[in-house]
Amino acid sequence: MPVSGLASDLTAPSIASVLAAAVDALEGDERPGQLQMTQAVAQSLAAGEHLLVQAGTGTGKSLGYLVPSLLHDKRVVVATATLNLQHQLVERDIPALLTAARNQLGSEPAYAVLKGRSNYACLHRVRDGAPDDQGALIEVPVGALGAEVLELRAWAEQQSEAGGRGDRDSAPAHAERAWSQVSVSARECLGQRCPYVVECFAEQAREEAMAARLVVTNHALLAIDAIDGVPMIPAYDAVVIDEAHELTARVTQAATDELSPAMAERAARRARNAVREGRQPDDLVDAADALRDAVANAPVGRLDSLPSQLGDALTLVRDAARSCWSAVPKDDGEPDPVRQQAKALTDEVRKVAERMASTDEHDVLWLAERDPARGGNELRVAPIDVSLQLRERLFRAKTVVLTSATLKLGGGFEPVAVSLGLRADERVQDVRLDPQVEAAADGAVEASDPDAGGDRPVPWRALDVGSPFDYARQAMLYVARTLPTPGRDGLGEAQLAEIAELVQAAGGRTLGLFSSRRAAEAATAALRQRVPDIPVWCQGEAQLPELARRFTDDPPTCLFGTLSLWQGVDLPGETCQLVIVDRIPFPRPDDPLMSARARAVERRGGNGFMAVSATHAALLLAQGTGRLIRRTTDRGVVAILDPRLVTARYGSFLAASLPAMWRTTDPAVVRSALARLDAEARAA
Repeated sequence: MPVSGLASDLTAPSIASVLAAAVDALEGDERPGQLQMTQAVAQSLAAGEHLLVQAGTGTGKSLGYLVPSLLHDKRVVVATATLNLQHQLVERDIPALLTAARNQLGSEPAYAVLKGRSNYACLHRVRDGAPDDQGALIEVPVGALGAEVLELRAWAEQQSEAGGRGDRDSAPAHAERAWSQVSVSARECLGQRCPYVVECFAEQAREEAMAARLVVTNHALLAIDAIDGVPMIPAYDAVVIDEAHELTARVTQAATDELSPAMAERAARRARNAVREGRQPDDLVDAADALRDAVANAPVGRLDSLPSQLGDALTLVRDAARSCWSAVPKDDGEPDPVRQQAKALTDEVRKVAERMASTDEHDVLWLAERDPARGGNELRVAPIDVSLQLRERLFRAKTVVLTSATLKLGGGFEPVAVSLGLRADERVQDVRLDPQVEAAADGAVEASDPDAGGDRPVPWRALDVGSPFDYARQAMLYVARTLPTPGRDGLGEAQLAEIAELVQAAGGRTLGLFSSRRAAEAATAALRQRVPDIPVWCQGEAQLPELARRFTDDPPTCLFGTLSLWQGVDLPGETCQLVIVDRIPFPRPDDPLMSARARAVERRGGNGFMAVSATHAALLLAQGTGRLIRRTTDRGVVAILDPRLVTARYGSFLAASLPAMWRTTDPAVVRSALARLDAEARAA
């Protein structure tokens, strides 16, 4: 039957033929789950229905949503969480699909990539220099920084001449400080008054997006556009959110603000360069000093109530920053980057100080401990919950398709759905939930929607297209039931001995996922002493890409690390036949944001532990265990050294979030299996 809303009124078989051509162009294999996903996304876009799609690793989900998105008759935005996926879409998947679509349909829909302004080189800064804290335009920085800046300037000019994108991802290797010398934030941009606006990389990217059927962007830019209401993306009909399990965290991150005495002082220095008369910059310096004293006297961690000294200091900073902003004269004639930067910084300080001083019940404020060499302790403020904003400003305004390899937690879609602002009872089908899934979902519903039942429903559908992997045959899940429950003191002798025995049985080939840097370093040191013939690398000993290269180039090698290894790392083949997880990755009890969210759930009668801590742990566990099987020929073991997975009441919720691996608690069975895999790998 026809699927209305698709370009040229394409039928489902037409979608299948385009998908087949794209798969062939990428030299891949057709998978039933991929076709099922493609047709479901096409129906969602045509009907304007929200859809959650879980597509396991190896399904080919990018083509599963790109095909119907490019064939949709209105503009579709694709938002990703990581640069790696964005690069894959733009450099590989979309070009191959466009070739296939042209052959099938006789046309080639346009696409564009859109990033935040600071991700593009600014030709004004490249050619005229960047103002320093004294207001001088830096022409040639010195030392290693200077060499990087000069290389970036030369690259930007080459990009301009060649019609390149001028974005950071294609730039030569550089440090953050170097990039800040050739880029500007949206606040600092001179806009249409810039003498180089015609050549501007950011403006050209926006123009390309205006003409495109498909726009690829990131979660942060989507949040600014949809949630904050700042127009960053051309008008669009629907959005496909890949890596959707990251969306809540990315939206929260985009809405988080920081403020420190050093930031206020820096704004004052910039204002001094632009304010020719008056003592407003000096007042801001005095306010920064008051803030420094207040920060020194405030406790580190969540601030449930604002100490009076800190509240007074924030008010001083707010008022002084506002006065500085007002005192900066308007441009007379040529745009002045010094004034623009001064106004941008003072206004930012004002807004953040005002937000922190207001003690909004929907925000959580905390004092974060930082190294004095990096500016010392700083205040941070973040929204306790973003689900209501997502519900009202995204799901009510656009058609939304969310996809990831991990959207089902505890065996159901509801915990993730309600964290995004969708209610469990709005799902368009009857579902009988596991009681623990209900506990995770109900708490989040209450937290995200204090006016439950008083507004129009937001219906949504969900689909699990499975995985091409046979987890029961390819993978084993081992839970070390006899080990003691992990404590706060890090890894004990029993855990270290277990790690050594498992790694020795596997002949190396181990990815270790640890809850803290201290645990990863302790395990590395212990393994080097106990199994000296197996190479072990620890995160922090080199850049992550270099460590990943060493790990894949030498299969017997082990790689141990923390959060950045839990997700987004692709290590297929015999180099990774054992994944060790030291403990269930619950958030720290003193985590300001997570603890505030759990408390908010409990105040509304929900289960804060299940809605926040257990859901967070289930998501990370699913992502971490997903590092093991990356292709149909992979085999191996996931070893979880935390007995609570099988002994605690919430363990069934966590276990149901993992792939359907063959499971055991017998250490002899798992070591025997690892030894067989090692022998086979050595013989191959």
